[in-house]
Amino acid sequence: MQLPRLVDAALDRLVVPGYSRLGYTVRRTGWSTLPSGCLSGRTILVTGAGGGLGAATVRGLVALGARVEMVVRNPERGEETAAAVRADHPGAAVDVAVCDVSSLADVRRYAAEVRDREAAVHGLVHNAGVMPPERTETAEGHETALATHVLGPFLLTRELRPVLRAGASPIAPSRVVFVSSGGMYTAALHIDDPEFRQGTYSGGAAYARTKRMQVVLAELLADDLAGDGTVVHSMHPGWADTPGVASSMPGFHRVTGPLLRTEAQGADTVVWLQAAAEPGHSTGVFWHDRAPRPTHYLPRGGETPQARAALWTLCVDATGAGA
Repeated sequence: MQLPRLVDAALDRLVVPGYSRLGYTVRRTGWSTLPSGCLSGRTILVTGAGGGLGAATVRGLVALGARVEMVVRNPERGEETAAAVRADHPGAAVDVAVCDVSSLADVRRYAAEVRDREAAVHGLVHNAGVMPPERTETAEGHETALATHVLGPFLLTRELRPVLRAGASPIAPSRVVFVSSGGMYTAALHIDDPEFRQGTYSGGAAYARTKRMQVVLAELLADDLAGDGTVVHSMHPGWADTPGVASSMPGFHRVTGPLLRTEAQGADTVVWLQAAAEPGHSTGVFWHDRAPRPTHYLPRGGETPQARAALWTLCVDATGAGA
């Protein structure tokens, strides 16, 4: 039975019930099972796939028949995860590719390799994430969270545009999914200081800021790629028990441990966004637990057109990816 809308919305507004495993457990009773093999013949790239939500996403996608390329920074860890996936899913088509999403040069190299060897790509999941304990910059001079969550994904999406376009059809669009965070609700779009050079740096604040940017960027890319037959969505996984949460937020992990979702529960909506019919008929939507969610809880909390345009200009100028 489908959860009543008002009850569903209330779970989210109360945060703990909606983001914890409780919200997932209650909501899933109204979900239909994705058809076996519904992703057969589709090639999907997943960044940050060595562990946590990324690895869980890979498992969910191959279980539905997709061929998945795991995009990782650490090849040894990637191969270990891929071997575990193959052991659980004999015959699964899983490849490992190395790319540091925070490095614009490495993103260009990797994207060129994909364009050279793949006739078409049907899905892209931007899952790679960091929460730096202190402010650091990439070799190209960008704050690490911004580079990993915003600039790298923007460039990768734009560089893969030809193969995503080739993978789209009138009845089956290519799909790009940003794995954001519910933490983005705590942050405004800080386009005046995107590199976080002002004030006291906090890894948590940088994470929330750039996760807010991801949600807005997904909307902008949705408009940009609409003519290609590619849909773009963002989502948040709720509170999942991942190694990243345990290491970056030990206090939060200790207090909320019994309430945290499994990695598979956190990744469920990512897999659903790549496989289900409903998100293929829309674009630029923010999702949680297989349902569209507001990007702001306050009616007047939205970004101005000027701020949205400034984010696009920032991404274009920083990456050189073209207007």
